[in-house]
Amino acid sequence: MSLILAVTVATSAYSQKKSLKVGEALPTSVWATPMEVVNHPQKTIKLSEDKNKLILLDFWNTWCSACLANFPKMEGLQKQFGDKIKILAVSNQDRATLDKFFASKNGQRYKGILSVTEDQLFHNLFPHTAVPYIIWIKDGKVFNTTDSGQVSEATLLEALKGEESSLQTVIQIDRKRPLMLSENFELEKLAHLKGYNLFVKGRIRAITYGSGFHRDGQVVYGRQFTNFSLMNIYKGISYELFEKFGDQFTDKRLINLVNKPEEIDFDTTKSGDFDKLYSIEYIVPKEQADSLYDKMLRNVNENSDYTANIEKRLVKCLVLKRTSNQDKIATKGGETVDQFFKTPSMLKNATIGHLISGLNATGETTPLPVIDETGYRGNIDLQFSNSSDLKTLQHELGKYDLALVEETRTIPMLVVKDKK
Repeated sequence: MSLILAVTVATSAYSQKKSLKVGEALPTSVWATPMEVVNHPQKTIKLSEDKNKLILLDFWNTWCSACLANFPKMEGLQKQFGDKIKILAVSNQDRATLDKFFASKNGQRYKGILSVTEDQLFHNLFPHTAVPYIIWIKDGKVFNTTDSGQVSEATLLEALKGEESSLQTVIQIDRKRPLMLSENFELEKLAHLKGYNLFVKGRIRAITYGSGFHRDGQVVYGRQFTNFSLMNIYKGISYELFEKFGDQFTDKRLINLVNKPEEIDFDTTKSGDFDKLYSIEYIVPKEQADSLYDKMLRNVNENSDYTANIEKRLVKCLVLKRTSNQDKIATKGGETVDQFFKTPSMLKNATIGHLISGLNATGETTPLPVIDETGYRGNIDLQFSNSSDLKTLQHELGKYDLALVEETRTIPMLVVKDKK
């Protein structure tokens, strides 16, 4: 994992919940406290019943697909290791919610999962921002805190035998604070965060794939992308930069000239690509919010093996034009309806922008960028029998005195290259 970090001081404070740390003993009261459970003959159990085992607390919720996908592995490991370990699912959802879930067709598959319900005890001891999240307890102490992917036969054996552990500790990061900024910073009463940037290559286990903002009202002065491919970071930045000059970025506005595109543009769900993931956090002074995305792009270019710039290029496009002065598209009013991707396709009391966005959203109708040269500013009503077939669409646009024709235009494009 490579790291580039810069901090300057001055603007608001950030905070993060404290957690019981690795190596610390569980409070004595925890062992004797009755815990409400489901899928068990008794309504409550005590952790003291399993105090001499290696205990894994598996935080989960019914809406978490990753948690459910993890259950069969955990059940298998529990059966394999028997009385040597105790895997205990923990949810803060109430009993009625869990009972309803386990009674459902989907939930029936997991009826063998013993779970704590309405938990506050463990959630207070181990605050977290995402599930599944695993707490390892051995000899009455916190042995480790990890993501679910690290739970395996090999890591369980390491823990049971007292061997050197290959586990990587995961202390989940709150997206609301700057990534990796020490909690000690909040102790500095005379210092306030003014600007911050961080650029990392390699998976950060402590936070999920996603994006976040730092805002003051409507002013966005900070942005983060975590565990993205580099191309998706470039796209996220470009979307904002295109909007600044009244245009819209889509994949059709991308020219990828990288020699090995698979290094920066791939399916991020593939575990084998973890070493290719990138994360970035960039915060500017609030008075410089307009420069945020320009600076982010410059930062990525400076600290990666690639460059990406928005350049005007002469490219083939589909251009939407009016073929007469007769207005056949003016809306009759009513509620706005955007069903462009349905069959039949319909736009009602919508804008020309809805049509252009629909055509640019996928390459199904055309791989070419679509631009609007109608100059039409009012809302429209349009209907097509099949918006995904270009020839059909072009023919039916003619009924509205509109034409979608292939021509060349000089338009902004995102151009990504290897550094020379």
